[in-house]
Amino acid sequence: MPVTVQIFGVKNSNETRAAERFFKERGATIHFVDLKQKPMSPGEIKRFIDRFGLAGLLDREGKSFRDAGLQYLRAGDSEMLARVDRDPKLLRLPLVRSGGKISIGHDSGAWEAMVKP
Repeated sequence: MPVTVQIFGVKNSNETRAAERFFKERGATIHFVDLKQKPMSPGEIKRFIDRFGLAGLLDREGKSFRDAGLQYLRAGDSEMLARVDRDPKLLRLPLVRSGGKISIGHDSGAWEAMVKP
């Protein structure tokens, strides 16, 4: 039975496309959520925050983070979540979930674990 994965990302992200390609090549069923079209639900983002922490989800090296001047700003969690809703590229994309397994960013090791029976 094929594995089902949910990929949260943006269409023009190389990392998101790499995740889609990785799972397609392994016959997984993919549910893609374009974060520019639809933000993550509070419960879904909480699942990733509980595992990695909000700071772990942020792409501190990314252009969006630098352009927003966030390296100099001390924002609270609620303010950062609001910013992430407006600009999903602040996250280390893609966010991938398969059952109870989740990963952030380009993490082929975690993706391999998701597709193994």
